[in-house]
Amino acid sequence: MSLVVRTWLVTGIPGAGKTTTSAALAARFTRGAHIPGDVIQHLIVGGSAPPDPFGDEEANLPTELCVRNQCLLARSFRSEGYAVVLDYVIGSAERLQSYLDQLPDEPIGLVVLTPTIEVARARDREKPDGLVLQAWATLNEEMRHELAGRGLWLDTSDMSVAATVNAILSHQDEAVVN
Repeated sequence: MSLVVRTWLVTGIPGAGKTTTSAALAARFTRGAHIPGDVIQHLIVGGSAPPDPFGDEEANLPTELCVRNQCLLARSFRSEGYAVVLDYVIGSAERLQSYLDQLPDEPIGLVVLTPTIEVARARDREKPDGLVLQAWATLNEEMRHELAGRGLWLDTSDMSVAATVNAILSHQDEAVVN
């Protein structure tokens, strides 16, 4: 019998399609909630800076708060029977472990969206906040190294959102991390 994952982490570089894919995945469940990390991050309006791949401990505090609050919301929705999909840039094994430590009582599905860098750049240019990927250019290789062998990796360069969600749901067992 195949495992049914009810808590999902969707990650990738900026422009990978995390938010769009996550919203569509959550919508496939009878009771589904999408918890975008960028929305949580933007709740901090004073004393915050955008995530910085080269930041120190103080610069990383807003990111840690974001992850913690995504997990709090996920546990709250899960307690009411909702499937939850969290999206955020998870660029390291340490960050992934932070999610797993805070969501310990259930199988977690990790999906790493890996469109080509050219496709991600084109998508990034279309975003309202535009050109986020430039600051995170090294993240693509770092993620491949840090998260290698964990979760379901999908090259979504030529996939529609619906096809991506179908692939995720068809390969749940491959996505499970612990």
